[in-house]
Amino acid sequence: MNSQTRAIEHIKNCAGIPSFSSYEERLHPYILEQAERVDGVTVEKIPKNNLLVKIPGKSKGKPVALTAHLDKINHYGKDYPQKLPVNEKDGYLEGLLDDSVGVGILLSLMEQSAQRNFPTIYLLFSEMEESYGIQHHPELLKDDGKGLFHSMGAENLSRYIMEQNIKPGVIITVDASPLFKGKKGVALYSRHWEINEEKPSLALEQATNDVIKQLTSIEPGFRMSNNTNDYLTYGLFFNKDPFDPVPSIALEPAIYPYHQKDEKVAVDDILTVENALAAYLEKYES
Repeated sequence: MNSQTRAIEHIKNCAGIPSFSSYEERLHPYILEQAERVDGVTVEKIPKNNLLVKIPGKSKGKPVALTAHLDKINHYGKDYPQKLPVNEKDGYLEGLLDDSVGVGILLSLMEQSAQRNFPTIYLLFSEMEESYGIQHHPELLKDDGKGLFHSMGAENLSRYIMEQNIKPGVIITVDASPLFKGKKGVALYSRHWEINEEKPSLALEQATNDVIKQLTSIEPGFRMSNNTNDYLTYGLFFNKDPFDPVPSIALEPAIYPYHQKDEKVAVDDILTVENALAAYLEKYES
């Protein structure tokens, strides 16, 4: 089974697990099972429901952080199926794909690391990226959502790896973009400072532009845009030092409809993201 097939298989498996917001631990056993199959990979659980996966690299320099969120929106209520429906038809996956797509792509890249010239990679799997449950159905969250907040997982992971003196050369979030309104495509978000209402340093702008150039040289068809997700949190936390910037960007295949049971993502778009990231990691120099 080739790596691209594995990515699709991982996405299907992840999408079938009811890892709703505040219940992300339901997805942990699957990730741990995959990590145990790759030599040298270690996994830490970061309270409450976040995972930090370290993949040793073959090339030197600063590590790369790849991120995806574990939580899904619960559109079923309290009477949900233990295995959520997932389908593949006419070149699309269908199911709860936000952010099963990101998790599946990252797991596939983890498997490829054994055969490819990647740098050291940290996979940041975060809880509570979705704010939908807090805003609309807190009764479906643990303890009615008490103490939970949007992007708390990305914040907790950021604090933890900074305390461990881990500073990536770049942080790339893989999620799904609602901006294409039913058309195929992949979005590249990069100007987190605009939504965070922060003034970027010249060094951060230059470093971010360098990453964009490298990625668009691999895949010129990326649509430059911006939107809210965990990449904003990573961009905010890792750029307090104006002279040592950490670019934070997001790569997101189109999803439609959005925040519904029957979300669809084109297989071609998924493989475009996976292939672009694999090529970028092989060429990466911090």
